[in-house]
Amino acid sequence: MRRTMAKASFLTAMNLLFFAIIGTALLALTYQLTHEIIAKSEEQEKLKLIAQILPPGSYDNDIMKDTLKLPDDALLGNHGETTLYRGRLAGETSIVVLQATAPDGYAGKIQLIVAVQQNGRLGGVRVVTHKETPGLGDYIEAAKSRWIDIFAGLSLDSRKAADWKVKKDGGSFEHVAGATVTPRAVIKAVHKALQYAQAHQTTLFAPAPKENTP
Repeated sequence: MRRTMAKASFLTAMNLLFFAIIGTALLALTYQLTHEIIAKSEEQEKLKLIAQILPPGSYDNDIMKDTLKLPDDALLGNHGETTLYRGRLAGETSIVVLQATAPDGYAGKIQLIVAVQQNGRLGGVRVVTHKETPGLGDYIEAAKSRWIDIFAGLSLDSRKAADWKVKKDGGSFEHVAGATVTPRAVIKAVHKALQYAQAHQTTLFAPAPKENTP
């Protein structure tokens, strides 16, 4: 009797182990099959957003292939390495696209891309991801509102530091009534991204490396 029960328990354990292995293998296979597709899809979506904030004629290279890895920095609000995209004209860096994070959105982090021209002016800003309240805080999306376009052409020299706030806080930026937390976070993040670009201008706007000639 004991042998029978022990055998049954062993078989049950083996069956569970077998199905656990099969399940893990299927999950791994599914990840491998879909990871590249998802990554390509995200890259395409990012490319669309980047194209929206690059002024026409501001670059002549493949900006998605001309990149630079940036370490985490408090001014960008990122934790971990991020990718910088560089636009060039005749080999000279004319515009860069930074990835920044507004950590203090109403419902969490707001991921942004910020285009900064060589003269320090913003090419534009776009929200990549956020969890803000639908119908209220989501007006920061370009597809739902033109509010985000207010940043295009601005620079650190165009407004005083105290103006980089919503009007409710004494600044110069418009916002939707009842939804000040979201724009407040975005404005602060964009201002800091401009400060980062200014502090690292030499590195970010370095000319393209010269090709070795025989």
